[in-house]
Amino acid sequence: MEEPNEATSRYKLSFTNGGLLVREAEILASLYLQNRDWQVVRNTALERNVLQARAESSNKRVLREILPRLAVLNDVELEFLVEASPTERRQLMWVAACRRYELLGEFAEEVVRERFLLMTPGLNTDDFDRFIAGKTLWHPELEELKDSTRTKLRRNALLMLQQAELLSEQGDIIPVMLSERIIDLFYAGEQSDVRFLPTSLPADRNLR
Repeated sequence: MEEPNEATSRYKLSFTNGGLLVREAEILASLYLQNRDWQVVRNTALERNVLQARAESSNKRVLREILPRLAVLNDVELEFLVEASPTERRQLMWVAACRRYELLGEFAEEVVRERFLLMTPGLNTDDFDRFIAGKTLWHPELEELKDSTRTKLRRNALLMLQQAELLSEQGDIIPVMLSERIIDLFYAGEQSDVRFLPTSLPADRNLR
């Protein structure tokens, strides 16, 4: 564990709304696989309004949020995303969000997965707030957050968990059911993405 006085990178904290954006991800991933150029994808999405946004400003806002998440996926994962089942797609987009946002990934690993493994299946807003408070020692930028921003981050983190079918509306952590092919995908990287999920599968791919 790093010491509190060590230099740490600032958290990316733009996940304040929108949820998992699974529908948008599928559309944009399909566009990307036609040319393998994210700038072309962005331009095409704006020119053709492929996301069917009601206003240009909302279109730009969604693109600004979803494209960086998709960019953390490699081509194999993007191809999988396009042809995956709805459940697999939600799971992959949760993992993409955890990769993109270190804070969200740490919450998934240190709170959601840990509580599941300890058989403490309940999760509520206080758990997120305590997690944030514990991170301020290493990340003073969290102390600078407005209450409204903190509320949006909490609300959207829990919303994404619900949309990924990892958390019930009542706040119960739902054990994830993974297909064999997505398990192979999650163990393919240097670090296993299983660490972001409420499952008893080992986070260390070498122990699989």
